[in-house]
Amino acid sequence: MSESINESVDTAVSKLQRLFKGSGQQSVLITLASSLAAVAIALVLAGILLWATGKSPFDAYSKMLEAGLTNDKLLETVQRATPLIVAAVAVAIGFKMNLFNIGVEGQYLMGVFWAAVVGAYVHLPSVLHIGLIFLVAMAAGAIWAAIPAILKVKKGVNEVIATIMLNTITLSIIDWLFQEKFRHEIPGQLDVKTKLLPTTAWLPDLVKNRLSSFVFMALVVVIVFWLIVYKSKFGFRLRASGANAIAARTAGISSNNMIVTSMVMSGAIAGLAGMTYLLSTSHAYGPTRPEGYGFNGIAVALLGRNHPAGIIVAGLLWGFLDSVAGPLQIAKIPQSIVLVIKAVILLTVVIVNEVVGRRVAKRTADRTAAQLTLPVVAA
Repeated sequence: MSESINESVDTAVSKLQRLFKGSGQQSVLITLASSLAAVAIALVLAGILLWATGKSPFDAYSKMLEAGLTNDKLLETVQRATPLIVAAVAVAIGFKMNLFNIGVEGQYLMGVFWAAVVGAYVHLPSVLHIGLIFLVAMAAGAIWAAIPAILKVKKGVNEVIATIMLNTITLSIIDWLFQEKFRHEIPGQLDVKTKLLPTTAWLPDLVKNRLSSFVFMALVVVIVFWLIVYKSKFGFRLRASGANAIAARTAGISSNNMIVTSMVMSGAIAGLAGMTYLLSTSHAYGPTRPEGYGFNGIAVALLGRNHPAGIIVAGLLWGFLDSVAGPLQIAKIPQSIVLVIKAVILLTVVIVNEVVGRRVAKRTADRTAAQLTLPVVAA
């Protein structure tokens, strides 16, 4: 009897795997179409707002393209997009498990702080030194992300509430440690920071003071995310558990283990989001820390529909909008229009994703039911 049940479960899992695999191309097309629709709707609505305030939307958008397509602004776009892509991958890992990790903001700040502290007191060859800093940043982010995961599994605490609270706690802990333990005056600078990193921990620039080589690390993160989530058994279990925890448990997948694992992975990736700031710009942690990567990463992940290719495109779009804010102000076009466009894109993409998601879920449920009702042919 047990063997018969096991065979039935294995058959169901194999059919679901084939279904996931066969719908991959369709999923990419749906992701692209829904995200493009959200951006188009947002641009139209932002244009209406500009027109209502007496500004020409055509002048604003042409100025954005004119300024944004110059070499300097394209480099700035990629530079600004790099940490957002990494943060979005961290968010997307949680989304795949149906978890909303709002704590990426605090997790990457923990990563930056401890990487700066440890990296400043270590002397190693450049490759090993940078590698150690990456590991410290990932470990700090992973440990901080494990707290809401354990609270959810053991006590049923909602991860949204836990991660929001931890973001505030993160700032308080880091500020206290910085002021009391790791405050360091840098000769020739007015800023007070942690001890400056040795030059062996500095990442080289691809274009001096324009584009950090960390962009390659961001691409590696995206590729690893794609391989793990879409091409491995663990990734299938992660997506299956996130889509339907009860069905996944029936197939022998522990949802609690997947919650902890996915949150720890999310935190580890989040820890890397601040490495452009630390290793290419500041070379120390200070009061002028980077802010907003985590929250913007949520927007990028939503716009990219948690898909690797979508995240890259969405991150570049966000970087482009940030890079053209200055030229718009010079052209006497309200700089706040960039924030309006971002906000409308985010609102629109949530609505579009919800509509598309419901239709796709219904179609997938119908196809899954049809697959599972097919007769099993004995070998």
